[in-house]
Amino acid sequence: MKLLPSHFPKSAAAVLLLGLVASCGGGNSTPDPTPTPPQPPVPPVTAGPSQVAAWTTTSDRSTLFYKSTLPLNFQAPVGQNPTITVDTTQVYQTIDGFGYTLTGGSAQLINQMSATERAALLKELFATDGNNIGTSYLRISIGASDLDAQPFTYDETGTPDPTLAQFSLAPDKVNLIPVLKEILAINPTIKILGSPWTAPTWMKSNNSYVGGTLKPEYYGAYAQYFVKYLQGMQAEGIRIDAVTLQNEPLNPYNNPSMEMSAQQQATFIRDHVGPAFKAAGITTKIIVYDHNLDRADYPLAVLQDAQARQYVDGSAFHLYAGSISAMTNVHNAFPDKAVYFTEQWTEGPGSFAGDFNWHMNNLIIGATRNWSRNVLEWNLASDPGYGPHTPGGCTKCMGAITISGNSVTRNTAYYTVAHAAKFVRPGSQRIDTNVPGGLQNVAFKNPEGKKVLIVLNTGAAQTFDIKYRGKVATTQLAAGAVGTYIW
Repeated sequence: MKLLPSHFPKSAAAVLLLGLVASCGGGNSTPDPTPTPPQPPVPPVTAGPSQVAAWTTTSDRSTLFYKSTLPLNFQAPVGQNPTITVDTTQVYQTIDGFGYTLTGGSAQLINQMSATERAALLKELFATDGNNIGTSYLRISIGASDLDAQPFTYDETGTPDPTLAQFSLAPDKVNLIPVLKEILAINPTIKILGSPWTAPTWMKSNNSYVGGTLKPEYYGAYAQYFVKYLQGMQAEGIRIDAVTLQNEPLNPYNNPSMEMSAQQQATFIRDHVGPAFKAAGITTKIIVYDHNLDRADYPLAVLQDAQARQYVDGSAFHLYAGSISAMTNVHNAFPDKAVYFTEQWTEGPGSFAGDFNWHMNNLIIGATRNWSRNVLEWNLASDPGYGPHTPGGCTKCMGAITISGNSVTRNTAYYTVAHAAKFVRPGSQRIDTNVPGGLQNVAFKNPEGKKVLIVLNTGAAQTFDIKYRGKVATTQLAAGAVGTYIW
């Protein structure tokens, strides 16, 4: 989490109107203080272009991820409404999922809930039936992030341990691993990305949790640190799908943090991590960079090293600086390598209207329209004071949910992810749409063959048509509202 607020996008403060004027109601003007009770299953959407289910959120919070009770039907075109045309014949990237970072602090707050309340919350977050939101991708820290109560690594003995004899996942066994096991019981196929904030301090040039670089003599030992981590998590029944080698490698100011240049990362992959994974039979993906889009030259430099590139699956990005379109530039330079969007904070207390609009436009819609295979918001959970965090860590990182004891409040990132994760399941493919006026949008075809269209109305209240195979469904969205449409 970058700590320089001048780099963060600012949110609009306008209070916006109710969306889906004719068909939506319900929802609360403030978030529910406790987890949503179990809901009856939502009836399946009929196959084919005859029935459209619609879920909406308005930026005044009068409607929050609400399923319309009035169906939309495709029919012959009438009138001249702005039209979003969905074309399944043009197919782009495959989607891996949508979710959050389950920080150590998030896991601590969830694990401290009563067993009954925790089970209900995790079902709401990770199951797909009823009103559950279907989170399908998680990022976790390898060792501590700045949203743990204290910094730590898995081999912090105070003296060098090049054989990693003292390596232990014990810190994660308190909260993170138990919560992950409960999540995996709900969704056994959820993808998990691991990212370190720092190497053990004895491996670093400054012997500190903050800043410094990895000493060249410990490149081999640090590669084995990753191997031990992946093997240890697998022994707990937790498969790590991918790793990045350093969170925010150009940010030496966080606690913890570590700098790693593009050349250092290429060398580390080429000569150490790649061969170590191969020797150990590890198939976990290696993803480079994991920092802001203003420095797309960094992953390009790593990928230009052919020997390193053979081990690399793709590149990961944050948007505290730069433009989301830079993901397309990296994709175009190396179209056989994936791009991922792995972190974006919501600054507390924030503005729901402005934050929701910005995150939907730039992340859920913007990142996927620029080839990202996933979208990850930052921390899943925080307490009312935006903790836990390390001394010097992020002090205003608002979780997707706020947990106070057993009480849960749902915040901006909860709803941004819900609008995609529940319907755009892993294995979905992005398909083509146009963007008429202020109706920012993206569409997908999921593995069952259903089409999913996510629309953000960035203009005034608008009636518009969804066109598919020559027929249209006519609907409305108020200014700032989001609709997800499934057929």
